[in-house]
Amino acid sequence: MKDAYGGIINLAFIVVFLLIVIGVLGLVVSYTKAFKMKNEAISIIEEYEGSGCVNKDLNGVIEGSPCMKQVEAAAERIGYGAVSTDCQRDEDGNEYNTASGYYCFFAKQNGNYLTVRVTTKVNIDLPIINKIMGFNVFRVSGDTERIYFNN
Repeated sequence: MKDAYGGIINLAFIVVFLLIVIGVLGLVVSYTKAFKMKNEAISIIEEYEGSGCVNKDLNGVIEGSPCMKQVEAAAERIGYGAVSTDCQRDEDGNEYNTASGYYCFFAKQNGNYLTVRVTTKVNIDLPIINKIMGFNVFRVSGDTERIYFNN
């Protein structure tokens, strides 16, 4: 009878180990998609020089613009679904805006150029992990190169 309990304990350890490994692999895949989406959004914003991706007031996007259509196509190609991007303030106090749920951005104008900080969220649909780890842990951010414009 003692051996039977030992086998059950070993089986429980194996199941827990497999759950942890599968969870880590799922996190890595989701993180990779968020990282690729951030890179795609940055390159699209740079390609369009912010036109249609950031409106003139720097506080939103133009829905249905060619830029946003290309962002949506890139998200579909990568397999990155629109997530609940709760765009808030960052540690520097900058107010972020949402772009169709695909990413958050903060645009800053300095003289005759514009820089845009893009943040994507790693899509994890496990409520317990989201509550424990918090939203800030699962963000990927990056900045565009300077986008010069004429007044």
